Amino acid sequence: MVIDVNKCSGCYNCTLACKDEHCGHDYPGYAAAQPMTGQFWMKLHEQERGRYPKIRLNYTPVSCMHCQDATCISAAQDGAVYRRDDGIVIIDPEKARGQKQLVSACPYRMIYWNEDEKLPQKCTLCAHLLDDGWKVPRCVELCPTGALTFGDLDDPESDVSKLIASGKTEPLHPEYGLKEQILYLNVPKKFVSATVVFGDTDECAKDVTVTISGNGINETTRTDGFGDFEFEGLAHNRAYRVVFEATGYKSHEIVVKTATDVYLGEVFLTK
Repeated sequence: MVIDVNKCSGCYNCTLACKDEHCGHDYPGYAAAQPMTGQFWMKLHEQERGRYPKIRLNYTPVSCMHCQDATCISAAQDGAVYRRDDGIVIIDPEKARGQKQLVSACPYRMIYWNEDEKLPQKCTLCAHLLDDGWKVPRCVELCPTGALTFGDLDDPESDVSKLIASGKTEPLHPEYGLKEQILYLNVPKKFVSATVVFGDTDECAKDVTVTISGNGINETTRTDGFGDFEFEGLAHNRAYRVVFEATGYKSHEIVVKTATDVYLGEVFLTK
């Protein structure tokens, strides 16, 4: 699956679809029923970024990543967690009983403990439906914006294969090194923005050339009719050099560090 964060509107349809399919329904061999509360096999992370008046709100759907190097498989006893030939990782609802260690084995924290059943549980990508001829899991079927793309990675003509072939996808946490099979587009990183003003006229500075450089980045943009600009997708906790240039005005330079998303406020250019 590929999840495009930019397309997610935070409607929670994916979460609700998962609940509708799995709460109160046992699927022998695949999963015991998901409890009505406390478990989110498809979870929506809400992230507010920046500060007033430059605010960004991102929603990131997160589920089991069905990793090739799944830590839950190595932590399981008696083959209680296994990977199917199609890549889906399944927690056996019988063999896994009592194996609470599986909850902490997942660095994504997407394995939940069912206290009543003494059972670790997680997303199955609706494997019971796929085996019955469905083309996509319920979360993908109910996504109204097309943020979730599911398909066969062995088919180079599938939509998911084409997205991955673009070279723009990435794991949500590449530092885990688990070879995740759920990949992402447009993962929120850090941005730098400001409002540029001509100091002599106190007017919004339109068409000012703004360049950001550092850490392998060298990008240029122009301010809009309100004097605003933004650079998105910057690395966390890195220093960048931002340079402002406009005909008839002195060049202005600011060094920023992306410990958080950065709004510089009003930047005044002088002659």
